[in-house]
Amino acid sequence: MRVVQWEIPGVGRRVGVVQGQEVCDVTSVDESLDRVIAVFEAACRDGVSFEERLQRALDGGEASRMDYRELLSGRPGGPAPFLHPPLDHPDPHYLLVSGTGLTHTGGMKSRDQMHSSDSTDAPAADEGVEIAEDTEEAEELATDSARMFAMGLADGKPEPGSRGAMPEWFYKGNGSTLRGPGGVVDLPAFGLDGGEEPEIAGCYVVDPQGVPRRLGFALGIEWSDHETEKINYLYLAPSKLRTCAVGPELITDLDFGDVDLECRVERDGAVLYESGALKSGEQSMCHSLANCEDHHFKYPQHRVPGDVHVHFFGTSKLSFSTRDWKYRAGDVVTVSADGVSAALVVTVADAASEAAGPVRAQRA
Repeated sequence: MRVVQWEIPGVGRRVGVVQGQEVCDVTSVDESLDRVIAVFEAACRDGVSFEERLQRALDGGEASRMDYRELLSGRPGGPAPFLHPPLDHPDPHYLLVSGTGLTHTGGMKSRDQMHSSDSTDAPAADEGVEIAEDTEEAEELATDSARMFAMGLADGKPEPGSRGAMPEWFYKGNGSTLRGPGGVVDLPAFGLDGGEEPEIAGCYVVDPQGVPRRLGFALGIEWSDHETEKINYLYLAPSKLRTCAVGPELITDLDFGDVDLECRVERDGAVLYESGALKSGEQSMCHSLANCEDHHFKYPQHRVPGDVHVHFFGTSKLSFSTRDWKYRAGDVVTVSADGVSAALVVTVADAASEAAGPVRAQRA
């Protein structure tokens, strides 16, 4: 299924299933199913799968239908219906946004170029998977990033029942950082640049017994600040504390083995950057999906019943290592995957609430 969440201003939230150019409105049949997490909770109560609970709702009455193109053209806060991220939580503090890096060979090359002591000697990011396809070759590269990638090549896809090498993990924030289609990704006043990372994100809810349940996957833009990160790789953690976006669809049956992505950046109606074909999925990764999930959910604090998790799985190519421009307000970023989902489109904006000067804590 391809599941979406949207809002009709003045009416409220809705859940629907995409069928061709239309969306079947699940909420029009059962008003209690007004969020994806509400569908999941109902499925747990009924002892059925997430997809089966959606299908039961659709079979229970004549669902109203909506033009999907109309939803895709909407903007949050506008007068027309608009899409939300395909999974969220009514309280953003119960949603964790995180990610796993150094999972794709091309992404490792971009990182190695940023962190090399002499970046002019580093391999070009667009050499991609042609370089460092084995452990020995990756270990010859000088940076900690390359060495960590080599660990993934050696033991990132363990046999079932075994725990493999631990991938890089990063935190992005709670649900307040998450944007949906048509939303904005911010350029904070304290940041040095923006940076797109076109990825696949896993969408999870922890069930009442504390078992993580994967509802599906979504297209994602994992927005970062690579200019800050380039200063020192230890700045990777703060460079990730930025807004991000997923959507428009929660794809419940995506084959994560081999996914083709593309990314485009436009400024004032002209194309500024095109990534070309980007490979994602386990065939293009040094870590298996199961290994990434294990090393995220092995922590007890990541298995709190009722919590929502949106987890990015890494990218194979960044624009940063090859471009001579910086992001600015008004730039439009599109991540697409033909035949998988409608495209995810966001706009870059200056962060409205950021103070340019230092933030001082006050005595209580």
